[in-house]
Amino acid sequence: MAAVKNPIIWADVPDPSVIRVGDTYFMSSTTMHMNPGVPIMKSKDLVNWEIVNYVYDVLGEKDEQKLENGRNEYGIGSWASSLRYHNGVYYVVFSSQTENKTFVCKTQDIQRGPWEKHTLPFVHDMSLLFDDDGRVYLVYGSGDIRVLELTSDAAAVRPGGLDQVIIPDSSAVAGPDIALPAEGAHIHKIGGMYYIFLITWPRGGMRTQLCYRAERITGPWEGRVVLQDAGIAQGGLVDTPDGKWYALLFGDRGAVGRIPYLVPVEWVEGWPVLGTAGRVPVDTGLGPCQGLRIAASDEFDSPQLGLVWQWNHNPDQENWSLTERPGFLRLRTGRVSQGLTDARNTLTQRTFGPECSGVVAVDTSQMRGGDCAGLAVFQKIYGFIGVKMRGSQRYVVMADASSGSCEEVESIAVSQTFLYFKITCDFRGQKDQAAFFYSLDGEEWISLGRTLQMEYTLPHFMGYRFALFNFATEAAGGYADFDYFRIASS
Repeated sequence: MAAVKNPIIWADVPDPSVIRVGDTYFMSSTTMHMNPGVPIMKSKDLVNWEIVNYVYDVLGEKDEQKLENGRNEYGIGSWASSLRYHNGVYYVVFSSQTENKTFVCKTQDIQRGPWEKHTLPFVHDMSLLFDDDGRVYLVYGSGDIRVLELTSDAAAVRPGGLDQVIIPDSSAVAGPDIALPAEGAHIHKIGGMYYIFLITWPRGGMRTQLCYRAERITGPWEGRVVLQDAGIAQGGLVDTPDGKWYALLFGDRGAVGRIPYLVPVEWVEGWPVLGTAGRVPVDTGLGPCQGLRIAASDEFDSPQLGLVWQWNHNPDQENWSLTERPGFLRLRTGRVSQGLTDARNTLTQRTFGPECSGVVAVDTSQMRGGDCAGLAVFQKIYGFIGVKMRGSQRYVVMADASSGSCEEVESIAVSQTFLYFKITCDFRGQKDQAAFFYSLDGEEWISLGRTLQMEYTLPHFMGYRFALFNFATEAAGGYADFDYFRIASS
């Protein structure tokens, strides 16, 4: 089997934080408004990753988190986690703008939990460090980088501990004209020296990786640009059991999202030198490639959802089931909704590049007038294909939200209740296009509507996802049964 090439995961895995424990690597990432939240991924070789756990099922029960009373938390759920291991305990720290808090979650079993949760004041893009002398720090901020000292168990702010700016105007080493002040801190202590990795964005340039170093946590700090290639930046370092070093960073790649790259690191005069001749190599030299394992088909034969799935916002647990009809995912309408972005119990997983497709088979016989169910590619500018009930008449509909509101582009009346829907995605060269199809037999596919020009938008702040949905626009109580979801790559 071939070695893995960069990007190591051609799917949305932003803000990676990676550690090694023995011969096993673990990574956490950002999933914002999706639940369960803060995925934990595992690898034996740094390039083949699978999801093994999440840090929480839901973070809170505010209206924003439940899509109630016209509120939502698109793009502002949990952000930029920091993953660490210390004295037999795994720690994950992340913040939530909705909760206006920083959370410290810890467990002795990262793959199974349970997680113990503590709260701190809200801080931005933090990184956790357990120092050699028993002191514990959070490094965080934007522009001015700060340190906040915690108690030895990282469960609270240490009274009278450090709380100060340690790197003022940290973007300055990248030039005088900065569009995005330096942020995304990752702190390490290596060989007795402190290192802080940051990203910044010079105006007219690209996302750029910075590194600062100091002999003491309070400085003085000296910094430099350590990578400026294809916008690949933001992340930290990890070493291998045989002493090699890598940086795990990500690059913005349009509609598919922010995707991870593995960058070799050499040490020269106490500085990390990233890449090969300043570039991120295509070949990682690691593997062999085992295929993408953070997205997967599902026949819905298990009484539990697979770890590749996340709900859009908090799920309504009373209105979905894998057991009411074994072998099917039942999505019941629990309320009247305005549309897809307002619908509860929309079940999602990542799209992926360079090309992919998703297919669902759906029994629509128990849908009611005004109900709409099917398959979407989901972001703010979404598109879907599915069934819309108008009275007792069933229509296959393709809809497009690129105008700012949901437009039914094309519909066709059908009498059949068991239907198949497919969406294909083309992310090659950031083409970012999706096409929509339906079938009466699962074999002959008929194009419907038009191609959707997908666009990564900051209000949702994540790559496109395949989404299985069912919502009511007139009266609650109907349901749709999804027989399977199947993915394919091209």
